[in-house]
Amino acid sequence: MGPVEFLYYWFHRALHHHFLYSRYHSHHHASIVTEPITSVIHPFAEHVVYFMLFSIPTIAPIFMGCGSVLAIVLYIAYIDFMNNMGHCNFELVPKWIFKAFPPLKYLMYTPSFHSLHHTQFRTNYSLFMPFYDYMYNTMDKSSDELYEKSLKVTDETPDLVHLTHMTTLQSTYHLRIGIASIASKPSDNPIWYSWMIWPVACLSMVLAWVYGLSAFVIERLQMKKFKMQTWAIPRYNFQYGMTWERESINNLIKKAILDADERGVKVLSLGLLNQAKTLNRSGELFIQKYPKLRVRLVDGSGLATAVVLKSIPFGTKKVFLSRITSKVAQGTAIGLCEIGIQVIMNQKKEHDMLQSRLPKGRTIYLKFSNKDIPQIWIGDNIDDKQQQRAPKGTTFIPTSQFPLKKIRKDCTYLSTPAMKIPETMKNVHTCENWLPRRVTSAWRVAGILHALEGWDMHECGDDKTWSAAIKHGFAPLTKY
Repeated sequence: MGPVEFLYYWFHRALHHHFLYSRYHSHHHASIVTEPITSVIHPFAEHVVYFMLFSIPTIAPIFMGCGSVLAIVLYIAYIDFMNNMGHCNFELVPKWIFKAFPPLKYLMYTPSFHSLHHTQFRTNYSLFMPFYDYMYNTMDKSSDELYEKSLKVTDETPDLVHLTHMTTLQSTYHLRIGIASIASKPSDNPIWYSWMIWPVACLSMVLAWVYGLSAFVIERLQMKKFKMQTWAIPRYNFQYGMTWERESINNLIKKAILDADERGVKVLSLGLLNQAKTLNRSGELFIQKYPKLRVRLVDGSGLATAVVLKSIPFGTKKVFLSRITSKVAQGTAIGLCEIGIQVIMNQKKEHDMLQSRLPKGRTIYLKFSNKDIPQIWIGDNIDDKQQQRAPKGTTFIPTSQFPLKKIRKDCTYLSTPAMKIPETMKNVHTCENWLPRRVTSAWRVAGILHALEGWDMHECGDDKTWSAAIKHGFAPLTKY
């Protein structure tokens, strides 16, 4: 409160003199819209001075013979927390704290207080305690007004919401609100130091399980004039497989849909297992239960089917279909038969079911066989045992939102149905699941197209979405 705050205040004011500002401090102020990492973006000379300043409260007690390791740790933690909080660009200090203890407004700054410094430059110089700004009349007059206004701001209403969920425990690391360097890489990219943050991931899973009562926003995107958000259900893959969890998960999905509908969201696309047949039959359960829904529900199966069909190598005559557990696998098989490509199956019950749904004259292209195995395989879940039966040089094309486990080095594995996004899509700071940079799943693209085209139905056909995708700049994803 004495030497550090006082010396920092005058040093900070000096840095805003045009001579020092142009040579040093302007680097920090390049971030007008700040984020926590902005707090440590300084030239080397400034870091040296800050190190000397923050050493005063730690070294002085040591020379006085009353040094404390705990006090040093707590002080450094206090500095880092306050520094990051002041640059988070989000007002999170509740009003009741200042009402309970009014003098606190002179002893603790807020994110809105420091944000004014990054926009006005000549006000609010204090480190963490604003009383020197009050004392020397450099307090921005709009500080209190901005603080009040920031607390009242409500979240914007997006045009589109993509509803996903956590996948594996490690997927926690890939949230944009977590570690940015990890978020920019696909989730199947191994991270050698992940074991060090494993306890944090376990704790977040437990907290999400106990206190996760609604979906939360993990990403905000923009494409042209349309605003998009990604919401996540606070549940993991393994929880979706628990029979006794289905009702609670479905309630979370329902709550997200009704919340989006109430807020005026135009389209909500169901991602990953949020559209599982065992849960809500690709959203049909909610459409039947709430016929007056204004928000359009999209499962994306039409576009995903089209992407799979476009992935079939040119000149293919035969395709092996392992299982039919989704609309995409079924739609792909029907689409292949319609264009004259023979589909071979070794599951008699599923073969008979699919044959009854084929148009007349196309049943000849569906064959049941345990011996005639071609080199192009498609399906939702091709397990290890099935992959071992595949001939050398087989190309595996998944129809599921989850990638196949790669156990054969002599075979080719294509990506899950996905498309490259256009340059007009902004604020893409993270990878989507296991896909490469600036590539997103076909199920999510379908929802985006629904909003861009202004379609009024809940789900649309593959031909319609494919042509719309190409028109809006989405491109097919080649194998990687």
